[in-house]
Amino acid sequence: MKGKSVILAGGSGGLGSAVAEAIAARGGIPIIGCRENRERADQLADALRTKYGIDAPVVAGDILDVETRQRLLEESRRAGGLYGVVPLVGDPSRVPIESATEDDLVRSFKANFAGPVLLARDFAAAVGDGEGAVVFVATMQGIGVFPGSTVYAAPKSALVHTARILAKQWKIRVNVVAPGVNDAGMAQQSIRNGKYDSFIDRKIIPRFGRAEDVARAILFFLEPDNYTTGQVLTVDGGLSLKM
Repeated sequence: MKGKSVILAGGSGGLGSAVAEAIAARGGIPIIGCRENRERADQLADALRTKYGIDAPVVAGDILDVETRQRLLEESRRAGGLYGVVPLVGDPSRVPIESATEDDLVRSFKANFAGPVLLARDFAAAVGDGEGAVVFVATMQGIGVFPGSTVYAAPKSALVHTARILAKQWKIRVNVVAPGVNDAGMAQQSIRNGKYDSFIDRKIIPRFGRAEDVARAILFFLEPDNYTTGQVLTVDGGLSLKM
């Protein structure tokens, strides 16, 4: 991936930083997007510069805003060859459907579906007929059926189906990684609180997932010679098969 730039919207969190490091280790240039925590994003960029000798640009802003999406694309062009995009943004939306309001549903749809799809659309238009790869990040809840997950899972499930449409419609590759219970990002606090301990106690999964597990799957889809498109890779230790 030497010299290729990859836009990581939401790229400064636990999962995003693992993906950024994996890209940098392969000679690529991550474009680190963040919505609010600029300090954390700058720290990640500094760490990558020290370890790998690369300049990873930081772009702050919400990808629902067209200006933010354009700045991400501009920084990607400036940093190297415009090559990939991985939207790592989202909202866990832990609101039961029985009490969810219209605002809850719209908020989840914007964060978990509209933002990633709009960024991918703008990226695809910028790449045109060139080489490129989009990797959406969904969830095992968008693949399997988990009671109580409607508000979060429905937009993620729509993201999965959209990826297949776009893979058929566009010339660039479009794939999806669907993480399970990972000790990073949205599930981290729940793991700390013991919410998912029963999965380990009952031997449903051998361990909780790590950010590196998901990053490895994302990098598989980003590899320049990858021959895969329109596919979903579930990284959950088999949890969705056993629930």
